[in-house]
Amino acid sequence: MGIVIKQTSKNIITISLALFIGAINTLYFYPEFLKDEYYGLVVFLLATSNLLQPLMSLGAQHTIIKFYSSFNDTRSKDDFLSSIIFIPLIVILPVTYLVVQLHDSLGTFLSMKNPIIESYVWVIFLVAFATSYFEVFYAWSRVQLKSVFGNALKEIYPRVSVLTLLILVSFGLIQKEDFVWWLTGLYYLRLLIMVMYSLSVYKPKFSLSLPENFKEIISYSIYILLAGSAASLLIDIDKYMIPQKEAISQTAYYAVAVFIATVVEIPGRAMFQILNPMVAKAINNNEVSNLNDLYQKSSSNLLIICGFFFLLINLNINSFYELMNNQFYSDAIWVVLIISFAKLIQMSFGCGPAILATSSFYKITLPFSISMAISVYFLNDYLIDIYGINGAAISTLLVLFLFTILKVLYINYKLKIHPYNFNTIKIITLIFSIYFGLNLIDLNFSPFFNIIAKSIIVSMLYISLVYFLKLSDIINKTIDSIIK
Repeated sequence: MGIVIKQTSKNIITISLALFIGAINTLYFYPEFLKDEYYGLVVFLLATSNLLQPLMSLGAQHTIIKFYSSFNDTRSKDDFLSSIIFIPLIVILPVTYLVVQLHDSLGTFLSMKNPIIESYVWVIFLVAFATSYFEVFYAWSRVQLKSVFGNALKEIYPRVSVLTLLILVSFGLIQKEDFVWWLTGLYYLRLLIMVMYSLSVYKPKFSLSLPENFKEIISYSIYILLAGSAASLLIDIDKYMIPQKEAISQTAYYAVAVFIATVVEIPGRAMFQILNPMVAKAINNNEVSNLNDLYQKSSSNLLIICGFFFLLINLNINSFYELMNNQFYSDAIWVVLIISFAKLIQMSFGCGPAILATSSFYKITLPFSISMAISVYFLNDYLIDIYGINGAAISTLLVLFLFTILKVLYINYKLKIHPYNFNTIKIITLIFSIYFGLNLIDLNFSPFFNIIAKSIIVSMLYISLVYFLKLSDIINKTIDSIIK
């Protein structure tokens, strides 16, 4: 776990910095300079492109993670990487043709409730293309166990780009109507930088030879494409459906709440960048005991660390919204609690998603993903009408809770390993005891000092109890090394 902890620590710093910049964008610059309508437009366009991205990439990034470590010689690896970069074109070329032919019809369909969308249909496809190939070359560097630079490009670069463009909008140097076009261009600059870096990490001898198991590779890519497309629905379908049922400004309020809640998954996003290739290697080498160790340790450590973020967010959320001084955004306060709890459940699964995606029974990811997508769609359709944006959050929570249980049971059935133990119960009890205990305390300071005071109290109490209860050997050793 040494390299995991080392690169995870760097990735946590990267993602935390990215979210800090994102917080400035989300909570101040977007509402101040783009206003609710154009902010909602940007959220809708990027969310819709994220729905399309798995289709455009044809699952190539996941294919690299799964198969690269299975090749034993340099020539086979070079043939594999040479062929994999052309796989997305199988989808990209026909999709581009269809967009050209059906552009006006697509614009009319997407803008039925909000006409502002019609002029920006191409943005969806251009961003999807750029992000698809970015993920392919990011996976290229990750299988060389080099995740930090690519993670910085993935997390920090887009937020710095947005911040820069919003500052230019504030000075009148660019118009807010052109904001998304400038942002699209910067996505392509990021892609170029990622390609250059990946080739500097490992440059294969390019050839037109196909790997011997190319049919298996294509089969896997198609399955992951279908599964990834369905899984993307779970992430972004709410931001797509809300504008179809509510004013597009509601999408902005929901996006801010989700942004705050997803801070909970920072440690998971950091750890998975390096952990996923290691899981694939353990599976390819049939190292079940090593896989079980990764599975249980990732679950416990992520639950502890993500639980800490969960407490910091939800015990300070009222003060946080008071600082925003916008009552419309604070109406989404329940979205923060619901989504952050859903993310906590998701993180407790540890490296389970990587096990499902890279194992011999990877085909199960497709029915799981389709079932989750269908479930969240119908729940959204029903609950948004009743509870508005809170209904979208409830849908996400219900689906993640149910299917996390099903996935844990399935992996246990296939491999006889599971992520949970008695220690898991102790961690969950600690998290919610502190939450309900400190939630009753009302500090009569200004919102800013309330956040500082509660954060200090939570940090001291939670970290001390985790240490003295010995809930994680790795965390205890890390604290000991810091003290020394």
